[in-house]
Amino acid sequence: MFLYYILALLIVGIDQLSKWIVVKSMEIGEQLTIIGNFFYLTSHRNSGAAWGILQGQMGFFYVITVIVVIGIIYFMQKYARENKILATALSLILGGAVGNFIDRLFRKEVVDFFDFNLFGYDYPIFNIADSALVVGVILVMIITIIDERKEKRQNDTKVQRNGN
Repeated sequence: MFLYYILALLIVGIDQLSKWIVVKSMEIGEQLTIIGNFFYLTSHRNSGAAWGILQGQMGFFYVITVIVVIGIIYFMQKYARENKILATALSLILGGAVGNFIDRLFRKEVVDFFDFNLFGYDYPIFNIADSALVVGVILVMIITIIDERKEKRQNDTKVQRNGN
């Protein structure tokens, strides 16, 4: 399990370093073109959650993040010991949650900078912590679907054995 906590810390470190670089080297609103009409680095601040919802609700975010972090650590200890993909997914979620929590705690807002325009849709600006959270949640969803299918097959097999 130790390695998975290291992974979470690595995500926090990379996230905080990237945000520090953006804060120190770019003015808010400044934009650097990486791939024209597709990918930009844009210095942006968000005092809410994804897509700017719940702006300025820092107390809410503090409480939710503490609950999420405790829950993730519990699940890592209890359920992820035998499942490397689940442990990785939870590590990504943990690192992402802590990365954005640090911003909210010390800056009262989250530093965002990845800015994509996808087929004419200006996707909300995000950061490394957000990316880790999204990838972690997607992995948890995939694991859940796979486990449910596996359990259904096992139950179907038991029913067939008992029925014959």
